[in-house]
Amino acid sequence: MLFVPLSFLVALFLAVFLVRLLREGRDSWGTHGLFLALVAIHLIQSLLVGLRWGYGLTAVLPILPVMASLVPALSFLAFRDLAGERPGIAVADWPHALPALVTFLLLVFWRAPVDLIIIANFLGYGAGLLWLARLGPDGLIAARLDGAWRSYRALQLTGLALIASALTDVAISLDMLWSGGRYSPMVVSAATTLILLLLGIGAVTAGQEEAGEGETPDDGHGFETPDAPTDIPASTKSATEDHRRLAADLDRLMTEKRLWADSDLNLARLARRLGMPARAVSEAVNRVHGISVSHYVNNHRIAEACRLLTDTDMPITRILFEAGFITKSNFNREFRRVTGENPSDWRRCALPPPP
Repeated sequence: MLFVPLSFLVALFLAVFLVRLLREGRDSWGTHGLFLALVAIHLIQSLLVGLRWGYGLTAVLPILPVMASLVPALSFLAFRDLAGERPGIAVADWPHALPALVTFLLLVFWRAPVDLIIIANFLGYGAGLLWLARLGPDGLIAARLDGAWRSYRALQLTGLALIASALTDVAISLDMLWSGGRYSPMVVSAATTLILLLLGIGAVTAGQEEAGEGETPDDGHGFETPDAPTDIPASTKSATEDHRRLAADLDRLMTEKRLWADSDLNLARLARRLGMPARAVSEAVNRVHGISVSHYVNNHRIAEACRLLTDTDMPITRILFEAGFITKSNFNREFRRVTGENPSDWRRCALPPPP
């Protein structure tokens, strides 16, 4: 029977999602180009791992460390784009190419410290990603508010996966020291495949959210603001008058200008409309309303969706776009978060029975 390494199946999974992202068109490539590159690298790595540990092809060994050294920096740069208003890579980012360059030079001239360099690379960038995540989903000011929470989860997953990869390399080194590498092939094959899958899922999830692909519910149908999610950093300070004034300005802007209807809305755009720093807007919403900016905006969207479900016979697939969502999955998730029901059940309960 034909043997197919598990990493080949991971590569197939990543290839499917890479094609889906590419089909979004050239206009969208610029917004998530780094995630496209990241998924492509994970795909190639999965194939190389399968060739090495599935079929014993040693010719790919020199390529694996160099490919691996590209992943942490590219992951950091991709998510950093969501945490700032300047997208893409600039000349000032050249230091992020050093780990891959150093790894390549060491493979040519001095192989011994390569493993230590790769471990430090993964640990450093993994910690950097978790540092980016410290501000919660509001820290991703350039992420669409429709899917900011999934992008934030992908950020956390990627940071933890990078650190797990570094710890796996440490375990392999200890196995080489204590048992002569008896278990290393099994550990390398299984752990690398799993970590590549996790990293790929993180890149795919964030890429899909930017391309456009829980709390306790209320007892009734009234639109209520949910409690603060646990991922928002807890503040020990109460809302100041400045916070309340800024939150009121935002409420007025959302109501009068219907900014929530913009499916590409993000925290950076909100901050520009208010003429305030993004962090100040986030802090005001967190302290006054007790929720993240993404939940705040999506609450307005769900309120509009509830109105349309009750007052019109518009199909749900159109309502989600009218309310400012792009994907059905995000709409259903946010609708259930706020109301505790799916849109169809809401409409069925809200409408009066036929005479």
